[in-house]
Amino acid sequence: MEFKTTKENEANAVVTATVKSDVIKANIDKIAKQASKTMDIQGFRKGKVPVAIVKQRYGDKITQDAEGEAIRDILDAALKDLGVENNKLVGEPAVVKFDKQENGDIEVVIKLSFQPTVDLGDYKELLPEIPAIEVTKEEIDERIKQLASQGATLEKIKRKRKVKSGDHAVIDFEGFKDGVAFDGGKAEKHTLEVGSNSFIPGFEDQVIGMEYDEEKEINVTFPAEYQAADLAGADVVFKVKLHEIQEKVLPEIDDEFAKKMLPQEENATVEVLREKVAEQIETEKRNKVYTQELQPAYLETLVEKLDFAVPSSILEQEIGNALNNKARQMNEEEIKELQENKEKLQELTDEVTPEAINSVKATFIIDALAKAEGVEVTDQEVTQTLYYEAMMMGQDGQALIKQYEEAGYLPAIKMSMIEQKVISKLLDEKASK
Repeated sequence: MEFKTTKENEANAVVTATVKSDVIKANIDKIAKQASKTMDIQGFRKGKVPVAIVKQRYGDKITQDAEGEAIRDILDAALKDLGVENNKLVGEPAVVKFDKQENGDIEVVIKLSFQPTVDLGDYKELLPEIPAIEVTKEEIDERIKQLASQGATLEKIKRKRKVKSGDHAVIDFEGFKDGVAFDGGKAEKHTLEVGSNSFIPGFEDQVIGMEYDEEKEINVTFPAEYQAADLAGADVVFKVKLHEIQEKVLPEIDDEFAKKMLPQEENATVEVLREKVAEQIETEKRNKVYTQELQPAYLETLVEKLDFAVPSSILEQEIGNALNNKARQMNEEEIKELQENKEKLQELTDEVTPEAINSVKATFIIDALAKAEGVEVTDQEVTQTLYYEAMMMGQDGQALIKQYEEAGYLPAIKMSMIEQKVISKLLDEKASK
């Protein structure tokens, strides 16, 4: 076996090798002999198939396997020569040259990429300044008001007045198109929150001002995109009768209310509730500042300051993704031009390459930070997070996880969670000093 390794940088190497014909022949003999002991071919006893017959029947496949074994032997020897462990390989080795010579030898060139060593240096010194998070009395009052609104009850108003926005009107209604009642347009004692925009545009506005037991005809036009084709864009009339008006009655903000809101607190009071609400608002604000401002700024600084080579196999994949994203925004004519004009394609490749390099660098920096800080995210945490988010959106959690898994999104989601977890940890530590 003849080979030469050339280390381009700390993350990439090239292996140039000549696979001798006698090595391939020896591999073919070995594989064919092994196969003859297990093959079941008609006319021969199992395990007694002549090697020559095996070679005759399966020559092409055996040759491919023999060549593949020779390539693997070269890779093993090359990694040993480079001093790189197999688990440090990144992506699949790329065989960029495989030329069979007249004498049966094979000239091979293989590109290897492996995980770079990221020297983080004094990475904590590069953390951005943490702004003070303030929570105002008005914000606390508004949040408590929202909590009270969630626990509000509907009560029939005692005084006789007209419907106004925000009321809950109990109505009968029936819809007619060209004088004929249509399906799904009738209900009795229906409670409508006026101003919620849950009915056809214009309907609720005309309920405003109605009085107890009043009957009224309401004229509206269905939206052009309405799901029922026979009603889409149609002018209709609703006959409406108002039975009663209900309004929200908010609970009193007292210690009893606080106890309901804080069932785990032994001595819950309004003051304790205000403290808890303030903490919640502060956490929400901090998370927003972290996610939208500090985390991206910190990672951008690390990418700029830390210098290391990136694996070509990952970079090429990232460039390919960037080119595909650009192509999705192009029309057929622009795509055709790229396919036919190599210079144009190269220009676009050069355009997306710097950002692709930064993206790959960021991935390895996050990995290095997580190891330095002992931060991990398990596969179970990823699926639990996705499941919870799906439930919050009213979706099927298992279906969403399966969809992401089949699309190959889970590793990227996991890396994003690790990024958020490790940088939040660093920012919290700085904020507490």
